[in-house]
Amino acid sequence: MKHLIGTTQTMIVDRIIDTGYVLTFEMDEVLLHYNEAKNELRPNQEVNVFLYMDKKGKVVATSYLPNVKMDEYGWGQVKNVLPNLGVFVDIGTTKEILVSKDDLPLFEEVWPQMDDRLFVTLGKDRKGRLLAIPASEGVMARMVELAPDSLLNTTIQGTVYHTSREGSAVITNQEYRGFIHHTERKEEPRLGEQVTGRVIEVKSDGTLNISLRPLKQHSMYEDAEVILQHLEANNGVIPFSDKSDSDDIRGTFQISKAAFKRALGKLMKEGKVEQKQGNTYLIQ
Repeated sequence: MKHLIGTTQTMIVDRIIDTGYVLTFEMDEVLLHYNEAKNELRPNQEVNVFLYMDKKGKVVATSYLPNVKMDEYGWGQVKNVLPNLGVFVDIGTTKEILVSKDDLPLFEEVWPQMDDRLFVTLGKDRKGRLLAIPASEGVMARMVELAPDSLLNTTIQGTVYHTSREGSAVITNQEYRGFIHHTERKEEPRLGEQVTGRVIEVKSDGTLNISLRPLKQHSMYEDAEVILQHLEANNGVIPFSDKSDSDDIRGTFQISKAAFKRALGKLMKEGKVEQKQGNTYLIQ
């Protein structure tokens, strides 16, 4: 019977007992608890159920059918996060399914949080217990649509399905694939997070490059404020100037060298800072 875990089966009500309905399938029996039955049932009635393993390791049934099955993908909503273990997702049935930490990012700060969404299928661990497995890049590539050129410079929303230091891959609400390069974000989005960005390129393969940064004229004000905060936190001096290394600038301020120079120029024009010998000083 355990080989049927994670599948939907049509079974027959054999008899009714104190705790629920005993269902039969070929030579096997399984319990459908009263709490897991949508309607009152009668003997010999057919019923569609989803089979899973309870906490005691027994195969049981539910009439609440999931939107995710073995080898079929669907969206699961995160309902619980357990450090060092993984996250539990709601797939439409009464049992929340674990996404193992082995299938999540290495760093827990970019793990999904409550109500984030993951595109998953069902699998099993070595003991036969159900797991939710996030979709791979190959799976996503088969389901996305080709994005039209008209999306350039428009605002778009999507869900992050892969995240790394290089960037974040998203599937938009219209099922287009988007990529957010690490230079186009101030911080790394979570896996499963819904983000809103701006389309900066529609590529020839129908995928999108997306930026989470504001337009240059807007981001300059934010970047200038960040520089001022660094100056105030370091006694009015920082070892940076418009000649500083771009990697050092990004590592400290999470912005490009060009953005740093724009913001620094704004502050100098306003008479708030000055540069001397490779340092920037706050003018009191």
